[in-house]
Amino acid sequence: MNLFRLDASILPATSASAESADIAEADWIARHPDAVVTRRHLGTDSLPADAWAVATTAGFTPEADRTPAQREALALAATLADELQNADAAVLAVPLYNYGVSQHFKTWVDLVIAGSGPTTPLLKGTPTVLVTTLGGGYGPGTPREGWDHSTPYLERVLGDIWQADLTVVKRELTLAATTPGMEGLRDLAEQQHAQARAAAREAGRVLAGS
Repeated sequence: MNLFRLDASILPATSASAESADIAEADWIARHPDAVVTRRHLGTDSLPADAWAVATTAGFTPEADRTPAQREALALAATLADELQNADAAVLAVPLYNYGVSQHFKTWVDLVIAGSGPTTPLLKGTPTVLVTTLGGGYGPGTPREGWDHSTPYLERVLGDIWQADLTVVKRELTLAATTPGMEGLRDLAEQQHAQARAAAREAGRVLAGS
């Protein structure tokens, strides 16, 4: 058994997404104590920003004419795709940054696609927990309703392209406790936090039993 765990927070010591992902992962490990966990942390070990472009252009270059950089980029893309393809379960912790997915996470997605092809269902039928966290509030009726350009993208890639058996654990208002002007939202933020922990525990139980 192999669990793939990905993190994308740039602040790993205080990561809200990692907290919920840890809960889900713990249940899986408790059920599969001798299993392999493949970890990739994009926030602390980022991928080369130009690797996707190099790998993509390599695809249009005859193999004999590829540069060492192109061969290296293709090998990296293949490795990233294999990490997903070989997973029996997956947990991904991906915060929203600047109303979308971060550059380093997008680089990972683009490289995986370069390594596998644009329509390959790498996670087909694989139980997958996506934990996503948002500093503000983006729900119906809020001033920033419609500004969350991250969650729909994540669901399209993981669920529609890669065909994961996807469970989403979403927590908003993670910055309320420390951000001036958000004091009135702190009770709601605590409710969101408690709900996210409960959802992560339930997701972990489902993941472990799959």
